Amino acid sequence: MRRIVYLGRHLMLKSKYLDKLDNGRFTTIRLGIIRPKYREVFIHSGGMVVARARIVNVLYKRVSELTDEDAVIDGFISRDSLIDELRKIYGDVSSNDWVTILMLEVTDRIGRRDDGSVGLGPIDIARLALRYNVPMSEEERKILQELINEGSIRKAAIKLFGSFRGRVVIRRVIRRALKHLISMGVITDY
Repeated sequence: MRRIVYLGRHLMLKSKYLDKLDNGRFTTIRLGIIRPKYREVFIHSGGMVVARARIVNVLYKRVSELTDEDAVIDGFISRDSLIDELRKIYGDVSSNDWVTILMLEVTDRIGRRDDGSVGLGPIDIARLALRYNVPMSEEERKILQELINEGSIRKAAIKLFGSFRGRVVIRRVIRRALKHLISMGVITDY
């Protein structure tokens, strides 16, 4: 089977594997050929964003080429236990199937910090708010989309309001979006 999947900015991780994040670097082995579109991804688990990570390496192997070392690095006791888990997740897995080994480095654990902030920047919050359909007006959605398009609050303010003074409005929308993301459980405390 040569299943090709393009990975966007969001990577799902089963909650039983969350302890992998504690190591700072971890791998996840997925069935098929995974082609990342971005180097930075959000890690989702249990319906929440739990971390941001950078993809530092991508390897492709056939199932038959997996080793005990691959399995141990991914948190399994043996190659056989890894393949058993792949079968539980994906169903039929043959020795000829391709797998992708993604090595990731956690750059931020996401949750509230002591100062009340979260480990996300304004653009990250805007992306999550739009992805999770946070309740807001059409005008607020346009503001968040423009922030993503422009890549900075200042540039978005100039484009939307003709002056960098519009930053106040954009920051207010971001704060509201963040409150909704927290109340919806998309971002959680640790």
